[in-house]
Amino acid sequence: MFHPILNQAHAWVERVLRPGDLAVDATVGNGRDTAILAERVGPGGRVIGFDLQQDALDAASARLTSPGTADRVTLVRTGHEGMARVVAQHFPGRRPKAVMFNLGYRPGGDRAFATRPVTTLPALAAALDIVLPGGIITIVCYPGHAGGKDEQDAVLAWARAIPSVRATVVLYQFWNAVNAPCLLAVTPK
Repeated sequence: MFHPILNQAHAWVERVLRPGDLAVDATVGNGRDTAILAERVGPGGRVIGFDLQQDALDAASARLTSPGTADRVTLVRTGHEGMARVVAQHFPGRRPKAVMFNLGYRPGGDRAFATRPVTTLPALAAALDIVLPGGIITIVCYPGHAGGKDEQDAVLAWARAIPSVRATVVLYQFWNAVNAPCLLAVTPK
């Protein structure tokens, strides 16, 4: 009945994205979201992914095994806080229909590269500015690691402060689990 957090994020994004759209994976990690976005936007669409770690970008490239998916993905080794500038540079005049954030650290990667509010909050603000009205921003927060609870609290405060005339914000979380991740979906109006 209730989908796991990441499956729910994918389901919401898949309901919004259409072939030919532009999408952003703000936190590439192991590339799972990147590959799903690439499948959904189809041959005429584009995906841009951000990560600071070259091994994360390499892992994402290795996941792009369906015919043509690698051709529609641009992977950029930089922080997600530069999203608006980099999207405008690579895709002038285009705005993404979806942006996905999967915060924390890359499973199997260096935990020193965990996301932090100092870069995540500007990235979220940029995403809200550039996502098309009716598009979606998904944010998965993990409070169970060092710094994760502080980041989740900062992200929730950011989301709460978005005026309802600007966007709809939904929180999805398994409430009775200790340190359960949460999923925010933000749909700009």
